[in-house]
Amino acid sequence: MAIVDVTIIPIGTSTPSVSEYVADIQHILQTYQVEGKINYQLTPMNTIIEGELPTLFEVIQAIHEAPFNKGIMRVATNIRIDDRRDRTSTMESKMESVHNQIKKNGTF
Repeated sequence: MAIVDVTIIPIGTSTPSVSEYVADIQHILQTYQVEGKINYQLTPMNTIIEGELPTLFEVIQAIHEAPFNKGIMRVATNIRIDDRRDRTSTMESKMESVHNQIKKNGTF
């Protein structure tokens, strides 16, 4: 399983707000999640998606296309992939690992 950090940036919108485009992307992601293909988490700056790598590439293409489907003529997509092959890693397990280190080291 891989984890992808993806940001879709519609260029040339009529206003500085892009929440309309983010909402469209979340609807696409929800469809994939309901089908059991991915898990995802929206953050204030990006979306994190976990799943099998071929599926993630399919999802990325679908969400990259979403602003074009609303009439945007240019879209920039930033992708960062964490693909660990020595063991299964999930968004939750990565966060748990960090929290355990914080507790262990007494930094908070």
